[in-house]
Amino acid sequence: PRLATLFAALAPTGAETRVIGGAVRDVLYGRTPHEIDLATTALPDVVMRAAAAAGIKAVPTGIEHGTMTLVVAGTPYEVTTLREDFETDGRYAKVRFGGDFEQDARRRDFTVNALSLTPDGRLHDYVGGLDDLAARRIRFIGDAATRIREDYLRVLRFFRFNASHGRSEEHTSE
Repeated sequence: PRLATLFAALAPTGAETRVIGGAVRDVLYGRTPHEIDLATTALPDVVMRAAAAAGIKAVPTGIEHGTMTLVVAGTPYEVTTLREDFETDGRYAKVRFGGDFEQDARRRDFTVNALSLTPDGRLHDYVGGLDDLAARRIRFIGDAATRIREDYLRVLRFFRFNASHGRSEEHTSE
């Protein structure tokens, strides 16, 4: 019900909003997600106004990267505007907001974290995440070295996800 409230609050913006990443991955693994993140084509100020109009507390937790935390009945949800990184230094990125879910998926770290789900239950997989879930394979999107240069912490995330979700280290790039 809280997630439905959140989707209903964002619907008047006319933007598309989906559950993204780890929550989708965890549900498909048969696990209960610890948090549910959403991605939207709405710009941050539009999300903030829609939340306020619906009486939902909105906190600009990472507004420069398009991330707001919306609190529905005591439960926080991170809602992030789709974006593309145009400059990175190995840890921080400068971003431009976008409106293309496939492009946003291709900038993420691992195929299993790039899945998205619409409010009506349609699953979107632009990078082979479903096949990797089935194989319990943790694989970088595109070239692994490029993904790591964008954010060095992805190396640690790779080993953490491989230990908790994977079964093989042999496939690290497309």
